[in-house]
Amino acid sequence: MFIYILKRALQFIPTFFLGTILTFAIIQAAPGDMVDALKSNPRVTAKELQRQRILFDLDKPIPIQYVKWVGNMLQGELGQSFQYNQGVSELIKRPIVNSLILVLLSTVILYLVAIPIGVYGALKPYSFWDRVFSIFAYFGLGIPSFFFALLAIFAMVVIQQNTGIKMPISGMSSSDAPSDPTAWQRFSDVLIHALVPSIILVLRGISSESRYIRGQMLEVLGQDYIRTAQAKGLPKNSVVYKHAFRVAILPLVAGLGGLLPALIGGAGFVEVVFAWPGLTPLLLTAFQNADLYVVASVTALSSILYMVGNLLSDLALAAVDPRIRYN
Repeated sequence: MFIYILKRALQFIPTFFLGTILTFAIIQAAPGDMVDALKSNPRVTAKELQRQRILFDLDKPIPIQYVKWVGNMLQGELGQSFQYNQGVSELIKRPIVNSLILVLLSTVILYLVAIPIGVYGALKPYSFWDRVFSIFAYFGLGIPSFFFALLAIFAMVVIQQNTGIKMPISGMSSSDAPSDPTAWQRFSDVLIHALVPSIILVLRGISSESRYIRGQMLEVLGQDYIRTAQAKGLPKNSVVYKHAFRVAILPLVAGLGGLLPALIGGAGFVEVVFAWPGLTPLLLTAFQNADLYVVASVTALSSILYMVGNLLSDLALAAVDPRIRYN
């Protein structure tokens, strides 16, 4: 096992450099650069523009910019944000934590809801509730998340106007929150504001994962060894969860590697719709202002987490399935 982990770790090196080179090259291929945004300001002189180019190494060739950025990154420095005039590592710290709240909460909701629905659909296929869940699953797969988000905001606005109940429409804290809240008040306020965006974020995932688990369970329940176990008189729960579910969930375990990059990837346009101060609004602003090191650093971190996540999912797969052995 140690040899396998060491081999995979060594494979990270060329993958990391190839991914960062492509990322850096694509960003640099866009017309203009970070300093070009200052040209429209009549108060900024040509001397100041040149000083900014030297400050952000834009006066150097692109390969030298890349080598210097990677060298700083390997030392824990992600570069300087042009727009915010702040270190990228400090700039993205809070948005990543905010996005992490939504992603973790939505992931918990996803598996708490999708797995029972999928197992129920496999045990009672084409029953009334299985058909109901299937209809909702098709709606969830066919309608974009941001549309559900707009509907949720509209519903909360209507409820607030008609009842006077304060609804968590946007942001991650209430406007009437205490100026010096306790830890519990702060936690509960953030949790209430995160609940609706997390549910909206996970609707599509619940729809796809529940149908996937249902299909896998139906396939496994039709295998000969399951019928043999049933014929031997094993308890139903043992047959379903110890034998069938353990095998049916293997592809799901193999896909867990995508969770790590999702932790810092943000919650997409749901963050924008709900004015959640996460990573997605920051990245959109960085793209708009050609903030090179913000975009490159977040992309590089996502690539690293994706590689680590794939390794962890392989190890988890070996722990769940005794047939898999890594040498």
